[in-house]
Amino acid sequence: MKQVEIFCQNTRSKHVYPMGTSLLEISRDLNIQLDHTVCGAIVNHQVRELSFCIVKPKHIEFFDVSHVDGIRMYIRSLIFVLYAAVKEVFPHVSLRIRKGISNGYFCELSGFGREITEPDLQAIKLQVQALIREDIPFIKKGQLTEETIECLMKDGLEEKAQLFEQQGHLYSSLYYLKDLGNYFYGHLLPSTGYISNFDLVRYFDGILLRVPRPDNFSELMDSPVQKKLFEIFQEHKNWAQILDVDTVSNLNELTLQKKGGYVIKISEALHEKKIAEIANQISARNGDVKVVLVAGPSASGKTTFSKRLGVQLAVNGLRPFQISLDDYFVDREHTPRDEHGNFDFEALEAVDIEFFNEQLLDLLRGKEVQLPRFDFHRGQRFLNGDRLRLRAGDILIVEGIHGMNPNLLPRIEEKNLFKIFISALTQISIDEHTHISTSDNRLIRRMIRDSKYRGYSAAETISRWPMVRKGEEKNIFPYQENADVMFNSATLYELGVLKKYAEPILKMVLENQREYMEAMRLLKFLSYFKPIDEEEIPPTSLLREFLGGSSFIY
Repeated sequence: MKQVEIFCQNTRSKHVYPMGTSLLEISRDLNIQLDHTVCGAIVNHQVRELSFCIVKPKHIEFFDVSHVDGIRMYIRSLIFVLYAAVKEVFPHVSLRIRKGISNGYFCELSGFGREITEPDLQAIKLQVQALIREDIPFIKKGQLTEETIECLMKDGLEEKAQLFEQQGHLYSSLYYLKDLGNYFYGHLLPSTGYISNFDLVRYFDGILLRVPRPDNFSELMDSPVQKKLFEIFQEHKNWAQILDVDTVSNLNELTLQKKGGYVIKISEALHEKKIAEIANQISARNGDVKVVLVAGPSASGKTTFSKRLGVQLAVNGLRPFQISLDDYFVDREHTPRDEHGNFDFEALEAVDIEFFNEQLLDLLRGKEVQLPRFDFHRGQRFLNGDRLRLRAGDILIVEGIHGMNPNLLPRIEEKNLFKIFISALTQISIDEHTHISTSDNRLIRRMIRDSKYRGYSAAETISRWPMVRKGEEKNIFPYQENADVMFNSATLYELGVLKKYAEPILKMVLENQREYMEAMRLLKFLSYFKPIDEEEIPPTSLLREFLGGSSFIY
């Protein structure tokens, strides 16, 4: 029998196996020991399940559920089991995964006909636990796409079926849990027995699926109630229903019908209406509001939103002035460092809080101040002669990631502040059981902007993203509920437009680069969208901040 050589990163050694040997067999033969049971592997910088068989020389690195792709496998598998449990306990009820919120996943039970009770939750939970105890394998089967569509339609998964039909492939794959078929656009765990921890709790008018902490699977993630975030999600759910664009397949249908321009017009009009409503709220505060704080994570569109808000405030008779919190950074030698010794530019201590508060207090007292600028190349703050004095009817818009942090402005009265949190909360789902990560939406935006304006490759942006996300989780998201109002900068159509910009730069990531795996995942994700022409996107759109063609000066 022909032999195949592999290099195992975990053991840092070469080995030879018969062609057709599975990753599971290799992991057992090499006695791979990780913090948790091995659940998958990175093979030539692509994620593979343990059932994958080698037929050519490979570079292999095994991982467990604590790895980023192990976590994705865990969540997909858990949702499949939850779907099977709901179908068993309440056959006429449809499970829908709406969004990630409160460190978990918000689920709706359509067709329930009444309020969900604790006994209902307990019945579902017990069935999930029973399926886990059975240690049932997830079996992936390749079959004719028409058979896949028929299977999905039989179980009422019409949106999944429609998306498979739109792809136009002759063959496709479906995962089976016993006789129940489903698909989750990514790899699953080997079996249900790999799922070790979860919980279900009532959450508003649905349920919250709680998941383990990535650093300690014996503990579940904290699940604080995020009322304001939930309300903005619900608002945009209603927006999606205006156009009947709830999933990718719905969006694709409108695109195929040449109605992409209509979707753009409605989406942009809804944005403009919301920004005008926020401006009205500020104006209604009897002139008390002097400072509007705009905060949000990377690639959320803070800059363009601030400029559009300024226009609406001007319509209301106010004179807006914009400043950036970035210009109040401390000089580089005083910048705090993280646990690895690297500069931590996203820490609150990277901002000269005392100087910032002094300038704001002077402005609120009617004094003239000389505004600073920060030179990022030299790592120094300087004064370039720009001066500002606020008069009656003037209002200051301050953009920066720490705007919701109560420690940013300890010397400014709360009545003088209006706080806005902005993020790209993707409004559509891939299908009934697969929500779209807001992080993926923002990463794609940032890759395009970094490539277009900052000279960074997709690989460079992808490599930086985990640290960006870590900073957001520490410094931004814990304070988002402090906002007076939240704004969702995502549009229903944008991933169809971003597709043609993102795909070419993602394809430039080479197979021998660590970022190749993530690039392939994003390419597969974008492949489900039909391209939408951008020509009807107005020059004031938040999306223009990333695509170019904006009428605003940045």
